[in-house]
Amino acid sequence: MRWRTVLVLGGGVGGTVAATRLRAGLPRSDRVVLVEREALHLFQPSLLWLAVGSRRPEAIQRSFDRLRRRGVDVVQATVESIDPARRSIRAGDLELIGDAIVVALGADLAADALPGLQDAGHNLYTLQGATALRDALAAFRGGRIVILTATPLYKCPAAPYEAAMLIDAALRHRGVRGHTQLDLYSAEPGPMGVTGPAVSGAVRRLVESKGIQYQPEHQISRADRAARRVEFANGATAEFDLLVYVPPHRAPAVARDAGLTNASGWIPVDRHVFETEHRGVYAIGDVTVVPLAMGKPLPKAGVFAHEQAEVVAANLIGEWTGRGARREFGGYGKCFLETGDGKAGIGAGAFYAEPTPQVALRVPTQWWHWAKVLFERRWFWKWF
Repeated sequence: MRWRTVLVLGGGVGGTVAATRLRAGLPRSDRVVLVEREALHLFQPSLLWLAVGSRRPEAIQRSFDRLRRRGVDVVQATVESIDPARRSIRAGDLELIGDAIVVALGADLAADALPGLQDAGHNLYTLQGATALRDALAAFRGGRIVILTATPLYKCPAAPYEAAMLIDAALRHRGVRGHTQLDLYSAEPGPMGVTGPAVSGAVRRLVESKGIQYQPEHQISRADRAARRVEFANGATAEFDLLVYVPPHRAPAVARDAGLTNASGWIPVDRHVFETEHRGVYAIGDVTVVPLAMGKPLPKAGVFAHEQAEVVAANLIGEWTGRGARREFGGYGKCFLETGDGKAGIGAGAFYAEPTPQVALRVPTQWWHWAKVLFERRWFWKWF
C-alpha cells in the first residue's frame, strides 16, 4: 500500500484538531503536514481575558512543538496558492502535493476595509489589539467607551457582548465606572440573532442590566481618530474616548483566488462531511459557509471548527485505512457567555434544527465561569 499525504492548512482550533487526529489514526507511513504562518498557536477565546488584564499574552499561546513530537510535519509558512484540482499548494519556497487537503485558514480580519477604523481603535480579535486594549483600559480614568461590530457577520458571536460586560466589571473594580459611559453599537438587529429571539433577548437584557447602552442596527461607515468620532451608515454619529471594535471579516485571498468561494465570499461545503465540490478537498471552521433552514449561516465559532475537524479526520482515516464508521457533523454547539464578576452563562443547542435552531441559555453563575477556565486549561493540556 502506497503512502499518502494530507495537507492541513492553518493551525487554529480546527487545523490543530484535524492534524492531531489524522496523525494518531493514520499509518506512520502516511504524512500529515500542517502549514501555519505563525510560530505559536493562539487560543483566541482567551483574548477577552487578556483585554481586561486577566491573562498575559504568553499564557494563551503555545508552540507547535508538541505536534511535531507527535509526528506532524509542521511547516511555518504562508499559504500563497491552492490548486484544488491537483490538491497542491504553494507556501513560501515549497510546493506541496497531497492526496487530501483540509482548508482551515479561518477568516481574515479586514479592519482596513473601513476608512479610519484600524487607526482609531483597538481590534478585539487580535493579540496585538487585545494587549493594547488592556493597557488602554488600565490607564483609563473616565469618559466614553464605544464598542462596535463593524458588520453583522463575524466569528465568536458572543464576544463583543462579553467584552462589554467584562469591561464594565473591570471599570467597576477600579472605581471608574461611575465616570464612564459605555455604549455598544451592533451592526446586527440583536445579539446572536441565529440563536432565536429568546436567547437574543436574554443577552440584550444582561448587557443593559449593567448600564451599558445598546444600539442595534448601527453599521459603521468610517472612523475619525483625530475627532474621536465614528459615523454610521444610518447617519448617526458617536463620540468616543476609547474605541473597541470587531472588524469586518472575509475569506483569505488565497481561498478566493483558488475559486473555492461562492457568492457569499466563503467556501461552500457539504454540511455533514465538509467536503468541497472538489473531491478530497475539505474546508472547516470560519472559512466556510453553511446555510441554515432559517436563511442565516451557521455561526463561525471554535466549537464548530473543532467538531468539523473531528468529522473530517475520522472520515479520512476510515477511507484510507478501512477502519471506523463514517461520521457526520450534526450542527450541535455550545459556547460560554462571560458576564463579568467571575460569572458566565452557557448557550447550547441544535443549530441544524428546523425550521429554526433550538438553543437555550443557562443563567450566569460562578460555576460556568470556572467551567470556562477549566475548558481553557484542558485545551492546552490535551492539544499542546
